[in-house]
Parts: sequence; structure tokens; C-alpha cells
Amino acid sequence: MSLTLPIVVGVVFGLGVYALIRALMPTRRSAVAQVARIDALRARGTAYESARQTKEAQGRFGSLRARVGARVCEFYLQQGWEQRSLRADLAVLERSWENFLATKVLLGTTGLIFGPFLFAVVWTMGFGSSPVIPVWLALLCAALFFFLPDLEVRRDAADKRRDLRRVIGAYLDLVSMSLAGGRGLPEALMAAAEISDGWANQRIRNALADARITGHSQWHALGMLGEELGVEELKDLSASLALVQDDGAKVRESLASRAETMRHRELAEIEGSAGEKSQSMLVAQLLLCAGFLVFLIFPAAMRVFQV
Repeated sequence: MSLTLPIVVGVVFGLGVYALIRALMPTRRSAVAQVARIDALRARGTAYESARQTKEAQGRFGSLRARVGARVCEFYLQQGWEQRSLRADLAVLERSWENFLATKVLLGTTGLIFGPFLFAVVWTMGFGSSPVIPVWLALLCAALFFFLPDLEVRRDAADKRRDLRRVIGAYLDLVSMSLAGGRGLPEALMAAAEISDGWANQRIRNALADARITGHSQWHALGMLGEELGVEELKDLSASLALVQDDGAKVRESLASRAETMRHRELAEIEGSAGEKSQSMLVAQLLLCAGFLVFLIFPAAMRVFQV
């Protein structure tokens, strides 16, 4: 048994080093990965000047974070890791992909240091003496800290998408009313987006304005926005508007029915959330009652068993 543990640790460590070397070695990329890398480099090149000014304004830690993010982003591009769902979540939150990757790497490095520090604290209290424990604690804390930003981004993006869907339902009602007032579809889409200055309406308004500049149709711009943010309602709206764009009556009917469907879905989600909260409150009340009963019965039970 004394020789088995070092052998297992050595094998695991060797496999980890081999996997790290294989991941860092340049591999042959597919055509899709190469095209994605070229597009990302082009987009990064257009925003180079603004990124440079932002990096200079952030100070020493900001420049370190920017360099780490650029290196990790380049590594992701070389490996062909697209991470579309995470990119959509970051687009909803209006956060940078490079800063997100830098945060993950820096937190993982912090976890490598925090693991042995935690072991030192436990060791001073008299628990644990094996030298293998700090290694496992370091690896465990590094993995945990590395994936913490993913959980935070997914949680915040889910909340923000919920707000976006609510705004889209009201937006469709406004577009339908504008169409009933005699406006054309492009004018109705832009006029409904200009009603409010919320972040959701601003994203829709910017997408429609970019469509005018680039020459694309506005429903195509809405579909691209839905693809970027990962919102299926915008993509479905784009497809339905492309089908009935020449018939104003059908457009109004389609928008009104879609808005009503979204309201019913939102109402069902609210009722389901309220039901879950009521069940949680019921369980808490039952546990409280059970604890109170134990508090009342315990002295009498102790007397009976002592007799």
C-alpha cells in the first residue's frame, strides 16, 4: 500500500503533463476552425485601437489581464474551440470574450495557490499529514475557480434573457399597433424600438440601424441579433417576417399572435416559479414544526427512558 499511492500519483501527474503538452502543441485545424479564426482576427483588428486605449487606461493589472486574455483567445482559436453558448451569454451581458478567458485563467492560478494555503491552515490545526494532499487540493481548487466564471455568466445571462423576452413581447405589440396605424414594416420596427431607452431596445435599435447601413433587411438583422444573443424568439420572428413581409394584414396577425403566445408563456413561467417558492415555504414550515415538536417531546422522552 505504501508503494501504490506514489505510483498512482505519478501516473496521474504524467497523464496530466502529457495532456497539457498535447493541448499546447499546434494541431491541424479544420476549414471551419480556420475561417472562424480569420473572422475573429479581422474583428479584433478593427477594434485594435479602442482596445489599446482601454488597456492603457486600465493600468498595470488591466494590461496583464489583456495580454493573458489575448494569449488564451489565440490558443482557443488554434484549437478550434468556439464556445458558442458562452459567447452568446457574454454578448447578452455585453462582456468581452478576452476578459472572460483572462478571468478564468487568473482565477485558476489563484486556486493553485489557495489549495496549498488551505492545507497549511488545516495542517496547523493538526489534521492531515500526507504530502499528496496539497497537490490534490491545488488541482481541485484550480478546477473549481476556473469554472466559477462560467456559472456566474450563465446565471446572469439567463436572468437578462428573461428580461429581453419580456421586452420583445411588448415590442411586438408596439409594432403591431404601428402597422395598424398605417406605417410600413421597416418604419414600424424602428419606431417601436425608439419608445424606450432600455438596454434591450437599444440592442434592437442598433441592429436595425446597422441593417440600414449595410443594406440588409431589418428582419434579417433581428435574426442575426437573435443568433448572437442566443434568443430563439428573435430568430423565429425574423423567419416569420421574411415569409409575410409583403402582406401587412398577415404581419399584424402574426405579430399579435406571437406576442400573445409570449405573454402566456411568461405567465406560465411566473406561475411555475410561484408554485416552486410556495412548495419551498411549505417544506420550511414543516421542518420548523418538526423541530418544535422535537423540542417539546424531548424532555418528556428523556424522563420516560430514565425511569
